Amino acid sequence: MNVPLVDLKAQYRSIKPEIDASIQRVLDHAGFILGAEVKTFEAEFADYLGAKGAVGVASGTAALQLALQVCGVGDGDEVITTAHTFIAAAEAISNLGARPVFVDIDAGTFNIDPQLVEDAITPRTRAIVPVHLYGRPAPLDELVEIADRHGLAVVEDAAQAHGARYRGKACGTIGSLGCFSFYPGKNLGAYGDGGAVTGNDPELLAHVRKLRDHGRTSKYEHDEIGYGERLDALQAAVLGAKLAHLADWTVARRRHARRYSELLAGADVITPSEDPLDEHVFHLYVVRSERRDALHRHLVDAGVGAGIHYPVPLHRQLAYRDLPAVSLPATELAASQVLSLPMFPELSNDQIEFTSDLIGRF
Repeated sequence: MNVPLVDLKAQYRSIKPEIDASIQRVLDHAGFILGAEVKTFEAEFADYLGAKGAVGVASGTAALQLALQVCGVGDGDEVITTAHTFIAAAEAISNLGARPVFVDIDAGTFNIDPQLVEDAITPRTRAIVPVHLYGRPAPLDELVEIADRHGLAVVEDAAQAHGARYRGKACGTIGSLGCFSFYPGKNLGAYGDGGAVTGNDPELLAHVRKLRDHGRTSKYEHDEIGYGERLDALQAAVLGAKLAHLADWTVARRRHARRYSELLAGADVITPSEDPLDEHVFHLYVVRSERRDALHRHLVDAGVGAGIHYPVPLHRQLAYRDLPAVSLPATELAASQVLSLPMFPELSNDQIEFTSDLIGRF
């Protein structure tokens, strides 16, 4: 049996008429940059999250960089984040001339450890970037409380957490600003790059809106240096069509995760945990194994598209070789043990059982 890690073709087939109509609508009116499609999607996405606003941008990385910039992060500052994630979280910090400060994760959740965040604060710290990794909310109550005491911003990296809820509130609406990626494989994915900054502070959102479009105050007036980081209308149309299905897709992901956990209960792997007060949206279903690399080969050889997110922690990346050395034992252990199993809404029970059986027999 072939079981892909993600199946975007299956998703397209399930909503083809809606997607095709949305794309055709943009082609017919030929308004490809910003415009009504983007405004409509921004309003609908903000409403879905329960946020006061959303600003569409060109990528999740752009979302992080713009959010950090409007929160005052700049040259010589420090921003605390995790090393167990994709490089965009740190890259956005570095691109502003600031320095990422990596702290260790909680071994049970893969998310940043709040106590270690507090210990890492210095006079140069300006912000904290928690990542809701794999779709599980980070401990925002503790992080926001720490940030408030020290006068710091909290910029949520919600790139893997579309629809995830922390203590009843949507991720991306709790910190100073939230940042989403609409990379095609995300829970809500475009057909190219895209992202959004969300939140409840109108002034910060307005500043992001201006910076994404070259710092404009009018078509040919610019009162600060900005960027060409706009979400285009074709991607907004696709995202708008998909957004109507996101709640059902989340239900399916959570159902698949429960089934995996039931079938793997006796296997020699550690399955994901959940906090009953929160809602994990399972962008990825990640198990841990002391024999991860051999298990990975076993699954791939049998036709199962397992993946590794992430094998090289950010503090071990060559790009960050000039940062001070740091010891992150929980992060490094996780990097050597994590394995992502196939996870997408259209995944069948037969595919889940086939994958789980392979793991059990291994």
